Amino acid sequence: MQSWDLSDLELKPRLPEILSSSDDARVIALDLAAGESLDEHEVHERAFLVVVSGEIEVDGGRGTEVGGPGLLVEFEPRERHRVLARSDARLLLLLTPWPGAGHPGAMEMREKLYTRRHAAKRAD
Repeated sequence: MQSWDLSDLELKPRLPEILSSSDDARVIALDLAAGESLDEHEVHERAFLVVVSGEIEVDGGRGTEVGGPGLLVEFEPRERHRVLARSDARLLLLLTPWPGAGHPGAMEMREKLYTRRHAAKRAD
């Protein structure tokens, strides 16, 4: 068994700390200072975001949620979303399974090269 006191972790804003990682899931804690955001992005895994402290605003594919400690938000794999800290906030993120399908960490070298070439062509 492992345990963490989420309110007592020594975190720096925008520097996430991986608390646990296995084939089943990855658990990450992070702090966002008031006004900072995780700009619109998506992850390959199903994601669960829990507000430990502070207040956030989450814009996702199904609307906007605002909340403080105890708010739990679930994202589908590849669902685009943005997280804004309305006040200094501590968040817990659970990604499952880890790594998700299509995640670079789950790809073979051949797949990674194809993905990079495809992305470079789209950027041109």
